[in-house]
Amino acid sequence: MVLRSESVKKGVERAPHRALFRALGLGGEDLSKPFIGVVNSFSEVVPGHIHLRTIAQAVKEGVRSCGGVPFEVNTIAVCDGIAMNHSGMKYSLPSRELIADSVEILAEAHAFDGLVFIPNCDKVVPGMLMAAVRLNIPSIFVSGGPMLAGRLLRNGQAQFLDLNSVFVAVGKVVRGEMTEAELTELETLACPGCGSCAGMFTANTMNCLTEALGMGLPGNGTIPAVDARRVRLAYEAGKQVMSLVSKGISPRDVITKWSISNAFAVDMALGGSTNSVLHLIAIASEAGVKFSLSEVDEISRRVPHICKISPASDYHIEDLDMAGGIPAIMHEISDYLNLQVMTVTGKRLSEVIRDAQVYDRRVIRPVSSPYSPTGGLSVLFGNLAPDGAIVKSAAVVPQMLVHEGPARVFDSEEAAVAAIMRGQIKAGDVVVIRYEGPKGGPGMREMLTPTSLLSGMGMDDKVALITDGRFSGATKGAAIGHVSPEAAEGGPVAVVVDGDLISIDIPSRKLEVKVSQEEINKRLKELPLFQPRVTSGYLRRYAEKVTSASTGAVFKR
Repeated sequence: MVLRSESVKKGVERAPHRALFRALGLGGEDLSKPFIGVVNSFSEVVPGHIHLRTIAQAVKEGVRSCGGVPFEVNTIAVCDGIAMNHSGMKYSLPSRELIADSVEILAEAHAFDGLVFIPNCDKVVPGMLMAAVRLNIPSIFVSGGPMLAGRLLRNGQAQFLDLNSVFVAVGKVVRGEMTEAELTELETLACPGCGSCAGMFTANTMNCLTEALGMGLPGNGTIPAVDARRVRLAYEAGKQVMSLVSKGISPRDVITKWSISNAFAVDMALGGSTNSVLHLIAIASEAGVKFSLSEVDEISRRVPHICKISPASDYHIEDLDMAGGIPAIMHEISDYLNLQVMTVTGKRLSEVIRDAQVYDRRVIRPVSSPYSPTGGLSVLFGNLAPDGAIVKSAAVVPQMLVHEGPARVFDSEEAAVAAIMRGQIKAGDVVVIRYEGPKGGPGMREMLTPTSLLSGMGMDDKVALITDGRFSGATKGAAIGHVSPEAAEGGPVAVVVDGDLISIDIPSRKLEVKVSQEEINKRLKELPLFQPRVTSGYLRRYAEKVTSASTGAVFKR
């Protein structure tokens, strides 16, 4: 076996390189072993990452136990919850590309033979997956795991909480249904410790889908952050990367058209975050696999929705873990999967899930009795979104699956939030927030604040919200995002005016403005040229290069 690391350690001309490795404490024997990059996204400002040094230590011990030399390196990480509802959210999605690029630089500059990735939160998981498939060096993922749900005791009963509970509570305070003292009590209990936020939000969706893709060991998506099994999983990941290196199993052997299809199928069964569509398409792009929104919709139409986790229910990721986790989900929907795909276990998927069982039918329903015969995510098309839009249909109340109402148009999230706080949004309205797409924002901000306010004010079953931006995985209600083309690219959403009737038909996959095509074309011709909101720094460069949400918001090639 020829190691990549030989390019920095073998031969007379590599004596200077070996001198630098000796400065790190390596001895002569170490220089003959495989070099493994342990790519850690530890951060002291991200609750989902605060404990990742412990995970990394276990990984390194696993690598050493099988004859490898681990080198811990780091990437950035953004906490979407902290970045929410201010200019910091403009940087969240763009951080995905920086993470992928930084991993590429670290791995190539230091000639690692294998990589163990340690992500946990929203953009870190897809950014690292994009890097893994781009580099195609033997790799394995082990996430930091989900946070436990918080608990509020009321009259001897436990109410289970997560971060979304606090966002929704803000709306209740605005409406006068909750005091600020009660809100403070919630905020002290909702996030009890380390880990990615406890619901089926973007971070946990992507960690579960990493397992479904075959890039993580069983349990990667659901074992709680504070569980000792998480540390044991990290140790096993460190051992397993050595097997991948010796066998030459690389990410493109695992991430294929079929495994991406499997991941989307699991996503539909779970009713995952809408952001997962954006990220899986971006990962497919890095793998050289074409995957369109129409194909995503086809999977959604045939895969039943069998598991509801917060915000769609009161269950949390820890409940899914106890019910059997992702192997149980995949076993249950095995008729909709390609079971011959390779995984980082070194086994085919059929072997990985063969003995999986469902231990709690309240959490994971049988396919014969699903929540819905179609998936928990839906792709909508129409004259308002010619290239598509995404909605988490699993979190939409039945009476809002079909809705028609007048548009209330805002050119920024801040303007919409101000109107909601002032009580200017009425039952039946369709809130349209535009110029928040990948280019327009720039950065395609998440809109958890306006949707949570509407939910807390008791209007999520009466008001729809449409945007060319994104929604948090914690969003519930008729919240339709990723409208493509975006307003900044001259998409039809740019010419909607207050009072235009918006028609939403989620079962029929339709999103339309009740205006003639002639009128839309006339308005588009009169539309002023978009003026970038940010003219300096990374966001300026990002806005110049980024593509549509319908293509994963990847950079132009």
